Parts: sequence; structure tokens; C-alpha cells
Amino acid sequence: MASVLEDPTLERHFKGHKDAVTCADFNPNQKQLATGSGDKTLMIWNLAPKARAFRFVGHQDSITGLQFSPSGDLVASSSKDRTVRLWTPSMKGESTVFKAHTAAVRSVAFSHDGQRLVTASDDKSVKVWSVYRQCFVYSLNQHTNWVRCARFSLDGRLIASCGDDRSVRLWDTSTKHCINCFSDCGGSATFVDFNSSGTCIASSGADSSLKIWDLRTNKLIQHYQVHSAGINSFSFHPSNNYLISGSSDRTVKILDLLEGRLIYTLHGHKGAVITVAFSRVGDLFASGGADCQVLLWKTNFDSKPYQTVLQQHSLRSTPDPPPHLSDIHPRTPHLHHAQPTAIQINPTVTDTQSTDPHVVELGQALHDIKANFLARHVTSSRVEERTGGESTNWAGPTSGNQTGSESAGKGRSEEVDTAQTHPLEVLSGHPSSLDFTLQHIVQQLDVLTQTVSVLEERLTLTEDKMKECLQHQSQILKDMQASGERHRMESEGTDESPDNLRMTPSFSQA
Repeated sequence: MASVLEDPTLERHFKGHKDAVTCADFNPNQKQLATGSGDKTLMIWNLAPKARAFRFVGHQDSITGLQFSPSGDLVASSSKDRTVRLWTPSMKGESTVFKAHTAAVRSVAFSHDGQRLVTASDDKSVKVWSVYRQCFVYSLNQHTNWVRCARFSLDGRLIASCGDDRSVRLWDTSTKHCINCFSDCGGSATFVDFNSSGTCIASSGADSSLKIWDLRTNKLIQHYQVHSAGINSFSFHPSNNYLISGSSDRTVKILDLLEGRLIYTLHGHKGAVITVAFSRVGDLFASGGADCQVLLWKTNFDSKPYQTVLQQHSLRSTPDPPPHLSDIHPRTPHLHHAQPTAIQINPTVTDTQSTDPHVVELGQALHDIKANFLARHVTSSRVEERTGGESTNWAGPTSGNQTGSESAGKGRSEEVDTAQTHPLEVLSGHPSSLDFTLQHIVQQLDVLTQTVSVLEERLTLTEDKMKECLQHQSQILKDMQASGERHRMESEGTDESPDNLRMTPSFSQA
């Protein structure tokens, strides 16, 4: 019988979010995991043992999607507050805001060259943005209901999108046209993505189905029905041999795409699993859900030859059912139902290798300023609020093994190392503190700076428009003068013609 170490194992769990975990992504450098939540915050978890975690505050509503840039130096997040933010995943905590849509933004993703962003929204549109110019590029509008997800292909030539209109659409980024529409979804399409080679796309649905299409033939090649509730998210393994899915049935399932079967069912979440994601290498994957937890799993089936994995599975005392051979060269689409003998893994969630990490609060407390102002630069000095004269009054209960309180007068680096897990709202609830007053002034100055910058941009735009108007006006005047000259010449010509006619008879009489 194969060793349990050859199965996926729960490595760590992270607690820090105060609401459902809605999205997750690994940094390409393999050192960080980013998660977003219904608590309006984005958290960066460092995968090194005993490393600090960072909580970024800025969105005014639930975060719905996030993704690291290919270089790992930016994180894009989408929110129900109708905006997209670009964050720097560091102590500075800086972010740039895109006022992206007229309704909730459901997903955000980078192109593989890092130059573009694609967003999907409840306003029924898919929009593409320039990352470095920080501007809107174009919009794709053929969905007839909320758009739940949009992703770029590996080469950037295609965009796949899906939504509540029960369709999966494929767009050509050069012509901006919809080149294909897969409309045989049994319910709302919740998630869509390309495999790493770009030859297939998969979509999941609220009807608990997962479908895979071959883009070379535009045909449905696999259809899985392995969950007992809607599928919220899935992720392709970098090898394209496996796929993980998270469902409202509280489970994570691992599918063997080459054999066309379910091989693992992972238990551990106490509520719906809302997001799953493989790391870029594929040795780790994360899951997050309604229980506010982030679970980090490790697997090694990607590090062994595929035939070796199959042989190890054949040695089990309760082997899985034989594969569907027709999946290797499928003739017609067919369902794959959950098998009762699939391997069930029930980890003890609290018995993991690490305790909850220290959390450093970064970003801007939204209730400290008016809600209609969004600060462009979020100062890292917020962490220093804890070193003020009243910091000993702010200490409270923490999760895991974090105890004690913070003492005044410590330096910045020392204070960061001993930061406690406190809600940012609590930290900013002492208007009598001098540090708070100074910080509030700095925030207001940041808002004024941003406002002035926006006014300058609008003034520049107005000046450009006025120049265009003056040029058009000048051209119109020139055209009118030229037209007047032509009319005068024509009128002079017509005046001379009758005189000539009158003179002609007088000469004949003579």
C-alpha cells in the first residue's frame, strides 16, 4: 500500500481574515501567498516559518479577486466597491486605484507579459487596462448578465470570460470580437481559465459541473460532476495533468485529467470552499473558504513520473476505479461522476506545522477620511501608531501564541517584529493620541496631493481640448474666408457677362 506521505498533506493554516476568504494567489517567487476576503482586506502571507504577515486596507467593500503580476512586484485586487487596486506587496503598502466599472468588479487578472489587466463586472462588461499607463484600453460587451470571471491566454491573443448568462465567451484581443460562445452551461458559470499550454479552457458552474473544451477543435472533451454543490473556483496544475476544484460542499477535489477521474477528496474546511490555487511550480496549493481560514497543502505527485504515480495508486488496498479510456481520445463528451472509493483525506486542521503569524497592519483606515476620497499613496507609518504613548492601552487578545503588549518608545523595526494582530479600526479609534492626529494630517495632505494631481490632469486635458477647438475655429475661419473669396469672384464674373452681351448689338448696328 502506498505511503500516506505520497498523498496531499496539510502543511500550514493561516488565520487572520475576519470574513470569508474569497480569492488566493501565489507569488511567482514562491515566497508569498496573497488572499482577499469579505472583510475588505488583502493579506500577504510569507511562507517562511515564523515570518510576518501583512494586512492591506484600502477597499471599501469585499475583495472578490486578486492576482500577482508575472514579476511578482505587484498585486492586483478587485472589489465590490467597483474599483481595482494595484498594490506593492511590501512594508510600504502603496496602492493605485482604478475606478474600473459601474458595478461590482468580480475578477482581475494580468496578461502573461504583465502589460495588461482584464476585469469582469456585474455591469455585464469585460474591460482591459494598461498597467503602466494606468488607463482604460477597451471594453468587451456581449454578455447579457453579470460577468463572473475573465482570463488572458498564455500568448495574450485570447480572453475567456463567463457569467450568469450561462455562457463562456472567447474573445480575440486584436479584433475585439467574440469568436466563440459556449452556451451549454446548466447554470451560472462561476469561473473560467486556460490551461498552461493554452490549448484548452475549463469552466465551472453553480450546477456543480466542470467542463473542459479543446480550443483547437472547439469541442467539449471532458465533463465532470464530482461535487454535490456549486463549484466556486478551480486551478490547473502547471503540468496540465491535474486540476483542483473548490466547492460549496466544503471539499477540495483533485482530478486526474489524463485518466479522466477523481483521485482525491480533501476535507478540512468548515464551510464552503470559495477559492483554490496552485503555486507556479505546482508543489503547493492553497484553499480558502467561508470559515475565514486559508489552508496550505503540499503534494508531490508533480515531482514523479506520471506512470510511477499510477503504479503507486494501483498498490492501494482500496484502489480507485479504472480510468475512462475514452478520455485519452474522446469520441463524445461524457460525464464523470464522483466515485465512492476515491481517496478521502481528513486532516486535523489545528495540528499543523506553524502557529498563526504576526500580522502587520498596512494601508489606510477608510473611516478616518471621507469615503469619496481614495488615497493614492498609503504610508507605511501607520505601523508606527502602535509605538505612541497610549500603545499599551491598545493591546488585546490575539490568535495563536501571540501574547503581551507593545511598549512605547521602541524603534520601528523592533515594533514591527512584535506586532500584534489587531483590527485597524481599533488602532485608529483614539483621537486623543498625538500620533493619531499627526497621522490624520498626513492622510489629509495625501488626499489633497491626489486631488491637486487629478485637477492638474483635468486642467491639462481641458487645455488640450481648448487648443483643438481653437485650431478647428481657425481652420473654419480660413475656410469661410476662402469661400467668401470664391463667391466674390463668381459674382464679379456674372456681373461682367451681361455688359458684354449689351455691347455686342451696338457694334453690329454700326
